[in-house]
Amino acid sequence: MEEQDNKEVPLFEFLSLKRKKDDQKRMPWYYAPSFLLLWVALFYAIVIPLFNRLPDKVTISEESLRPGEFVGERAQKQLFDFDRIGVKYVGSTANEVKTVEFLVNEVEKIRSEMKSDLYDLDVDVQSSNGGYVLGRIRIYQGIQNVVVKLSSKNFPSDSYLLLNSHFDSKPSTPGSGDDGTMVVVMLEVLRQMAISETPFEHPIVFLFNGAEENGLMGSHAFITQHKWAANCKAYINLEVGGSGGRDLLFQSGPQHSWLMKYYKSYAKHPFATTLAEEIFQSGILPSDTDFRIFRDFGKIPGLDIAQAKNGYVYHTIFDTYQNVPGRSIQNTGNNILSLVQAFSNATELNEVEAYQNDGHSVFFDYLGLFFVYYTESTGIILNCIIGVLGLILVGWSLWRMSQKSEEVSLKQISIWFAIILVLHVIGVLLSICLPLLMAVMFDAGDRSLTYFTNNWLVLGLYICPAVIGLVLPLTLYYTLMPNRKLSYAYQIQMSLHAHLVLLTIIVFIATALGFRSEYSCLISLIFYSGALLINLLSKLHDKGFNWTLIVLCLQVFPFCYFYYLFYLLLVIFFPILGRSGSASNPDLIVALLCGCAVLSALGFSAQLINMFRWPKLILFGLGVVTFIFCMLAVSDVGFPYRAKTNVMRISCVHTRRIFYEYDGSVSHDDSGYYFNYQDRRGLNPLKDSALNLTGVVPVSSFCDDYVMCGVPCFAWCGWRERDGWLPRESEVIIPGEFYLKFLEKTVSEVNGTVRLSFQLYGAPHMNIFMQPVGSAVFRDWSFDRNMLDNPEKFELPYQVYLACGTDRSPLEFYIEMENPDKDYTVPVLELAVVGQFITYDYERDAESQRFVSEFPDFVHVTEWPAILKRYIF
Repeated sequence: MEEQDNKEVPLFEFLSLKRKKDDQKRMPWYYAPSFLLLWVALFYAIVIPLFNRLPDKVTISEESLRPGEFVGERAQKQLFDFDRIGVKYVGSTANEVKTVEFLVNEVEKIRSEMKSDLYDLDVDVQSSNGGYVLGRIRIYQGIQNVVVKLSSKNFPSDSYLLLNSHFDSKPSTPGSGDDGTMVVVMLEVLRQMAISETPFEHPIVFLFNGAEENGLMGSHAFITQHKWAANCKAYINLEVGGSGGRDLLFQSGPQHSWLMKYYKSYAKHPFATTLAEEIFQSGILPSDTDFRIFRDFGKIPGLDIAQAKNGYVYHTIFDTYQNVPGRSIQNTGNNILSLVQAFSNATELNEVEAYQNDGHSVFFDYLGLFFVYYTESTGIILNCIIGVLGLILVGWSLWRMSQKSEEVSLKQISIWFAIILVLHVIGVLLSICLPLLMAVMFDAGDRSLTYFTNNWLVLGLYICPAVIGLVLPLTLYYTLMPNRKLSYAYQIQMSLHAHLVLLTIIVFIATALGFRSEYSCLISLIFYSGALLINLLSKLHDKGFNWTLIVLCLQVFPFCYFYYLFYLLLVIFFPILGRSGSASNPDLIVALLCGCAVLSALGFSAQLINMFRWPKLILFGLGVVTFIFCMLAVSDVGFPYRAKTNVMRISCVHTRRIFYEYDGSVSHDDSGYYFNYQDRRGLNPLKDSALNLTGVVPVSSFCDDYVMCGVPCFAWCGWRERDGWLPRESEVIIPGEFYLKFLEKTVSEVNGTVRLSFQLYGAPHMNIFMQPVGSAVFRDWSFDRNMLDNPEKFELPYQVYLACGTDRSPLEFYIEMENPDKDYTVPVLELAVVGQFITYDYERDAESQRFVSEFPDFVHVTEWPAILKRYIF
C-alpha cells in the first residue's frame, strides 16, 4: 500500500510544491495515460510526416519556368519504358540486348539536345571478361556496361567524377525500383548537365552498370579494365533497397570527410546517419553494393546513397513501375543533380590523395531539416568534453540537494544515488531483456515475424515491455522503500541523473572502441545536460517538480530524432527479416531495436512515470497492453504475409542431380525441388495449403555424403544445411546443354602433385564446388590464388561462380592436388558442377510450372531449372 501522505494533488499545485511534507506527494494517476500518449502523438504528428516528406514532382510543362531543375516526370516516363523490357538478369536477351539498346537510344536523345558548343559526349558499350575473389571466386565473361562521359570543352581536366547505377535485375523482377529508379535519375541528371549554360570543370562518367545483382561484376569490370577508370577520383553510387521513399546516405569515404562538406552544402533533402553505415558495414544486412568494389579495387572515395522504403517488393515480381512514386524520383533527382554539379567543380578532385587522411566522418540529419557532420577526431573531443561536463552537472546537482535538504549530508545523498544508479542499470538491462524474452517466446511457438505486415504490433510486443523493464526497478524501490528524509522530487531527479551517468560511460567506452554512432548518446547528453544546467541556474532545480517542465520541453528534440532514426531502421529491417534465412530468430533484431529505441528516446522521460500516484498500476496497464497485443499477434492479425504487398519468399530450383563415382559409374540420378528458405518459418506456413509437400527432407541429410550437400545452391550456400529437398518422380527436363569435359591428368614428378584439367560450358550461370578427398590438399589452380594463399579466411568446399553475358565460350581450368603419399591412383578431388538456367530465355518443363503455380498467392517464388553433376577424380 502507498504511504498515507502520498495524496493526489492538482497538476499546477503539484509542480510548485515547496514544503517537505508535500514533496512526497504525487500527481493523480489518471494523468499518466495522457503523459504516455503525448509521446505517441509526437511520433505521429512530427516524426512520421517529416520522415515521409517528399517534394512535388516537376512536370515537363513546368520545365521552361524552372530551368536547371530535375524534371521528375520525364524520368518517370523513362522508367515506364524501362519497366516494359521485363526481367533483366545477366545473360538474358532483355539485359544484354534490349536494355543496352534502350540506354544507348536515351543517351543519343540527350546528345541531340546537348549544347554541343560547350560539351563533348562520348559513349562506350563495354564488354569485359575477368574475375576476383569476394567470399568466393567470381568469374565473368561478356559482362556489359554502358559508359557515358560528359566533359566541358573549355576545361580539359584529367580528374573525373563517377556516377554509378545498375540496370540488371534479379530473376523474376523487372527491377524498376532496384535499380531502374536510379538509372532514370542518372539519365535526367545527364540531360540537365548537358543542356546547362554553365560548364563544369571535371568530366563526369555515367556508368550504367550491367551486372551488379550477380556479384558486383559490372563495377569490377569497369574499375579494373575501362579506359576512363584510372581518371575517376570520386564517385556517387546509387542503389535502391525497396521502392520509393527518400534517398539515404549510408556509406561514405573512407577517410575522406571532405565528401560530407559537399553533401551538407548541396544535398537539398538531407537524409543520412553514421549508424546506418556502421550497421551496413558490420555485415548484419544480407546485402552489398558497388561501393565495396570502387573502394577496395579502385581505391577511390565516394558516397553510397539508396532509397530504402517498401523493401517488401525488393527483388520480387512486384518491383514495378506502379510501385515507384514520382515524388521519390524527384527527391533523389534534386539531391543527385545538385551533388553532381558541386562535385564536378570540386577542387579536391585535382588532388584527392592529399585529403585521404582527414579521417572518417560522423554525420546525421535531423528530421530532414538540416544536416550535421564533423570529423571523427572532433567527435572524440566532443564526447569527452560533453561527457565530463554532464558528470560535473550531476555532481553540482547532488551537492545542491545536500545543501537544500535538512539533516542530509552529501555522503548520504551519494549513497542513495549509487543505489538508484545500480537499480537503473538493472532497469536498462530489463528494458533490453524483456523484449528479447518476448522474441524468444514467440519464436518457440513458431510465431516469429508476426509484425511483418502489421508493423504496429511492435508497440505492444516490444516497446511496452521495454518501458516496463526500464521503470520497474526504481518504481519498486520508491514504493517499497520510501525515503522520507529526501524530497521526492530530488529522488526522481536522481533517477534521471543515473541515466546521464550511464550514457556517459557508454559514450566513453564506444569512443575508445572506435564507434562513431555513439553520437546518438551524445545527443541525449546534450539535451539533458542543457536542461539540468538551466534548472540549476534558474533554481527550478529546488522548487518541487518545476524542473520537469524544462526537462520535458528539451526531451522533445531527442525523442523526435531517436524515433525518426529507429523508425528508419525498422522500415529497413522489417522487410529484410523476411529474407534473412531460417538460421536465426529475426524477432531478436526487432526486439533489440525497440529496446534501444526506448532507452534512447525515453531513457530520461520514462522515469517520470514515478511522479504519478500508483505507478505500479500504470506499469500493470502497460502489461495489459502487451497481453492484448500478444493475443492479436497469435491470431490471424499476426499472420506475416499478404498477397502482392508483403509476400513470403521461397527459392525453388527444379533440379536434376547425377552423381558419378571414381570409376565413372553413376551411383545416383534423381530429380527434385531444392528449397532455399528465405525466412524463419521455412515451409511451415504452407502446411495447410493445396501445395503437396509430402516427402520434403532436410538438405542436411546429404551433407556427409556429397560436396556442398549435393544441392545446386547459388548465392546463399551458407544456409544450405537448413534448406529442403522434395524428390520428384519424373525427371526434370533441363532446357539447355551443360558439360564438364575432363581434358587430362598430369602427374608431376618434380612437384609431387597431380594436375587435373577441365573444360566447362553450356549454361549462362555455372557453379563449381570442390573439396579434397582423404588427406589430399589443394596446391594450385588456374583461378585467383587468394583462397589458397589465405585458407584461414575461407571454408571448404571452395566455390567458383561463372556468369556469362554475351560471351558463352567454354571455361578451361585446372586444379593441382597433392597426396602426402604421392599415390594418384586413388581419389583426391570431389568436384560438383552446376548449370543454372535462370533467365526466361529458357523454358521450364510443364510439371515444374504446374508445381510453382500451386503455391498460395501470398508466396513469391523465385524459380529456375538447374542440373548438378558430381564427380570424383
